[in-house]
Amino acid sequence: MLTGAEYLESLDDGRITIFEGQRVTDLPGHTVLGAAVHRVAAGYEWLAANAVDGQSPLAGVPTSPEELRAKVDVVHHAGMMAHVTYTSIMTLATAAGRIKDAAPGYIEPIQAFIEDAHRRDIRITQCITDAKGDRSRPPGKQDDPDQYVRVVDRQADGVVIRGAKLHITGASLGHELLTIPTKAMKAGEEDYAIACMVPVNAPGVKIINTTYAPRHADTRDFPVSGKDAAPEGFVIFDDVFVPRDRVFLDGEVSLAAMFAHSLGLWERLGGLSGMADQADMLVGLAQLVAESNGLAGEAHIKEKISEMIIHATVVRACLEACLTHAQIGPFGAAFPDELYTNAGKYTGAANYSLMVRHLHDIAGGAIVTAPSISDLESAEVGGLARKYMSGASGDGEYRTRLFHLIRDLTADAYGGWQAVTAIQAGGGLYAQRIVTRKHYDLDRARALARHAAGVEA
Repeated sequence: MLTGAEYLESLDDGRITIFEGQRVTDLPGHTVLGAAVHRVAAGYEWLAANAVDGQSPLAGVPTSPEELRAKVDVVHHAGMMAHVTYTSIMTLATAAGRIKDAAPGYIEPIQAFIEDAHRRDIRITQCITDAKGDRSRPPGKQDDPDQYVRVVDRQADGVVIRGAKLHITGASLGHELLTIPTKAMKAGEEDYAIACMVPVNAPGVKIINTTYAPRHADTRDFPVSGKDAAPEGFVIFDDVFVPRDRVFLDGEVSLAAMFAHSLGLWERLGGLSGMADQADMLVGLAQLVAESNGLAGEAHIKEKISEMIIHATVVRACLEACLTHAQIGPFGAAFPDELYTNAGKYTGAANYSLMVRHLHDIAGGAIVTAPSISDLESAEVGGLARKYMSGASGDGEYRTRLFHLIRDLTADAYGGWQAVTAIQAGGGLYAQRIVTRKHYDLDRARALARHAAGVEA
């Protein structure tokens, strides 16, 4: 297992990572990105403290519903990079089971990499969404053929890839980039049917970072983004050589979608898990701020909170159902039920903005106008600020902190990122509707309706 300190040292590997036009040579020490790096290191320390027989609890592929549930809890506590690493490993394990008959030659390198990743205790991010150029055109008919990542040269010992992948959370914070097709490919698009593993510091890899972490020295007014914001990577593959043993698909267009669908399942499980906890927190915030405002007994306030409670309960029920009904793949790996995972993720994402609207309506305008914590400490105006920020609780700082949490989580820069991510993470709402319909037992529903109508087929 790597220690937190060893993880920090591992980032000094010559990687090309850019922030606001400047190359970052010291990620742990960077004034904006450094906080996220140290959170990953803290995750390593947490995993080490919870080691099982000297092995990270992140290691290993679950083989039963009980083990899958335990893994979900582990990655939830170990942080974002542990989550995306686990998602990457399980994407490979799931894809291997789905392509084993059609392309058995890729199974050994996939399984070898999974074992190696556990041995090295590395962090992996997934690169799936391409630049896409003119989205009305398929990959092979773009004016610029590099708008989708493609193979530009095939050699005896490997391939050379070119293109870019967008929206890669934590790309600069990991060690490897799981690079897979973003969609199904057709005959003539063989060069775009490429799945492989690329080291972050491989020659030709360049990562442009953006982040919604606060730029303030005092982060007390940013209780969420000051701790949990992670940079988003715009990953460029500028003629990157990938050795053959790191290639998991090369030209088999009929299998390209298998990797995207496998990743979608695990991304949506992670999103569903996060949404379940977030929905409960939104309920708690709504109740606390209503009490602090002295309005918790108002009928319309109680009605909104009740709707938020129902939403939170349904989302968590889908999480419980997808884990309880987990299935076992061809190589013994457990994976969540597709129907409940997708239905739950869709429900959480489609209704997120309404839940936030209820919270804003309950809380009031001080969400965006409350004074800072440092204002409350001001010798000149602090006492007055506390006085006029006090509510039914009689504590001005208590109520102010509630408003800052609501603003940071739902109404500021990070809140905007959160709103978009709720919809787009794991694929947009349309993708979840497609998969839900695919796995729903429509024939049974039809049969029930026919029976009730007395029109048996």
